[in-house]
Amino acid sequence: MSDPSSLSLAPFRDCLGEGGLLTDADSLTRYTHDQRALMQGETPGVLRPRSTAEVQEIVRLAARLGFGLVPQGGNTSYVGGATPEPGRGQLVVSLERMNRVRAVDAGGFTLSCDAGTILADAQGAAEAQGCLLPLSLGAEGSCRLGGNVGTNAGGLQVLRYGMTRDLVLGLEVVLPDGSLFSDMRTLRKNNVGTDLKQLFIGAEGTLGIVTGVVLKLWPAQTQRATAWIQLAADAPIPEVAALVRRETADLASTFELISAASLGLVADMRGADLGLSAGPGGAVLLELSASSARIPLEDVLLGTLEALMEAGHVEDAVLAQSERQRREMWTIRETIPEAEKHAGGSVKLDIAVPTSAVSAFLARAKALVEAEAPGTRLSFYGHVGDGNIHFNLMVPAGRDRIAYTAEVEEGVAHAVYAEAIALGGSFSAEYGIGRFKRGLLARYGDPTRLALIEAVKRAVDPHGLMNAGAMIPPARS
Repeated sequence: MSDPSSLSLAPFRDCLGEGGLLTDADSLTRYTHDQRALMQGETPGVLRPRSTAEVQEIVRLAARLGFGLVPQGGNTSYVGGATPEPGRGQLVVSLERMNRVRAVDAGGFTLSCDAGTILADAQGAAEAQGCLLPLSLGAEGSCRLGGNVGTNAGGLQVLRYGMTRDLVLGLEVVLPDGSLFSDMRTLRKNNVGTDLKQLFIGAEGTLGIVTGVVLKLWPAQTQRATAWIQLAADAPIPEVAALVRRETADLASTFELISAASLGLVADMRGADLGLSAGPGGAVLLELSASSARIPLEDVLLGTLEALMEAGHVEDAVLAQSERQRREMWTIRETIPEAEKHAGGSVKLDIAVPTSAVSAFLARAKALVEAEAPGTRLSFYGHVGDGNIHFNLMVPAGRDRIAYTAEVEEGVAHAVYAEAIALGGSFSAEYGIGRFKRGLLARYGDPTRLALIEAVKRAVDPHGLMNAGAMIPPARS
């Protein structure tokens, strides 16, 4: 490609009109800093299209003028997936002005949106029509649907509803040559050859720019029953989760493990007693939900708790008696990342293991960290009902966060990853690969898988226009 520093951005300004191109340093800052402040990116400008046609035009312009493009949603990636790299001359393509809810079909339970729609706004549009969009995560007030698709976002309700991949019915994607792959159909069954939309889900913007998405909806959940559970010492988490699913007839929408250490960080940040505590084995935030008032949800929850206590897995439990109490339970859970930051930050290891291996992984990983980095404070929590554990090492007092992160990721983190992989797991459950984990993909990824990823990239984006440096190591892209 040409040297981007010598190229004019005027054609992009002409294409996008007023407010469509940002170049001043103050405006660029929020697009070039990654969510965890681990990488300072660089871009000549930010492109803000208003329509799919404008996205097609700027892609054609970029290819002709020699600019790389980095699609960006809400810029909430934990792995630098949407951060333009210094020296590459990459333009950021922000879809924040493409935020239209195109259609809600309450009878067919589907939602069609622009890819720049904020997840919470999409949830609200579904709710207004008596429906539920179950994709739910901590960043839902700022993340956007295109980013959710690009990262195959998971979140709080995967146990019952699945990942983003399981929710997508249709996509609209601008390809690296400016052509449009349009498959915005609402069909549940559509066997017409290779399911091409799956190529772009989890591809992190390396194959094209998602501009539209059709998602599955469910009937709105009109009642919930929520409990804060204190686990007994050495409670077998896989057995607890399995018993919950059986006893509730799979009405459990969330099963969140919270370690005593994570709970303590929240209490320290607040400087007050939380009113809820963990048992010797930690705590579980369990929530059941249903769309019909005919289901005796509280009775189902009480029966489940009785079964857990009879099995010796639970010491005590608190049932939310009001919506306010329920929200407070969830606030505690969702405040953990902020509490980690308040305590000096953490190195985040986003682990996935088979649900049957959760207890084994936690025991082995804690022992590994203690052996290789004695005295390290851990904070672990997560969606363990689906095998996802956020296994985080706290930055020691007085240590530089970025330097400590590099030290951990070059050292003890590999022992933890190796343990997860030995148990049939993964080093990336829901964060993706981005720029921070591309070395891990090369190190731990199956060679055939990596070769296929590279082959697809070459076939769809032969000139490396889209998000170069993300996922695939630069030497191989």
